[in-house]
Amino acid sequence: MDTTADFSPYRQDGKLYGFVCVVTGASQPVGLAIIEELAAHGAASIYACDKAVTPDTYTALSSAIAPTKLIPYPFTPTAEDETLVLIDEILAAFGRLDVWICSSGLLGPASIHDTTPSIAQACLDAHALAPLFALKHAPPAMAKLLTEKRAYPNAAPKLQKYGSIVVVGSVAATYGGCWGPCYTMAAHAALGVVRAGVAVLKGTGVRINTISAGQIDVGVDLQGMDLRGMTAQFPPGSMQEKEAQHTIIGLERVGRPQEVARVAGFLASGFSSYVTGANLVVDGGASIMNPMTIPIG
Repeated sequence: MDTTADFSPYRQDGKLYGFVCVVTGASQPVGLAIIEELAAHGAASIYACDKAVTPDTYTALSSAIAPTKLIPYPFTPTAEDETLVLIDEILAAFGRLDVWICSSGLLGPASIHDTTPSIAQACLDAHALAPLFALKHAPPAMAKLLTEKRAYPNAAPKLQKYGSIVVVGSVAATYGGCWGPCYTMAAHAALGVVRAGVAVLKGTGVRINTISAGQIDVGVDLQGMDLRGMTAQFPPGSMQEKEAQHTIIGLERVGRPQEVARVAGFLASGFSSYVTGANLVVDGGASIMNPMTIPIG
């Protein structure tokens, strides 16, 4: 079924007006950009989920995106029990859930020799287990209808089953050489969750898609990052010299977090009402021109 007027992407108050959203990995540059994108298009509330957030973590951002309500939420996306608690709290507070964006992947080590079993498992969990729990538990909440308008800013009724799960992944989901073996393995698994999810979600009104990002400038370089990759989401955009970017990327530059966020906003909205199971590649054309192989020890 196509979207009703409630979910029309052309409504004047914003293509995401009234939506209640979850963004994991919210403290990462891409997560922050996604929050701003959702708010810019009318989302009612956004749960900004990360392990170490406090009520004061996003004070400036919260003011900037008002009237969208930003809720800092300490959360471990690989914990199934925490996923269930979060969903219960969302429904109690807002009566609906519309969008779940998993943006919590880990980079892992560049070298297989530094990849211990525990690190490999942590990366696999971050990339694939987190979206698996979203796929398992979010759709029943997304199917709940809300016939009356609640008393919070940007509130709207929900008269149709509707939901969108978006997994922010990497071009490493389809080929190797982007970083280390652990990253490639985990990214492939994340794409597998999305593809398996299409059949799981039949009849629910919920869609699931992934964004495969290429080189994204997240503000770090090799000198300033943990080479174990346990605090980073993407390889540093500065890994490739300007000359290399000019040669192998169709748009001749690395991407920005906001450019990933705009695609997430599209997938969250009714503009993508007939899109599910898709892998949207956001890499400036690099994988079409010349798959990005970065030799690191």
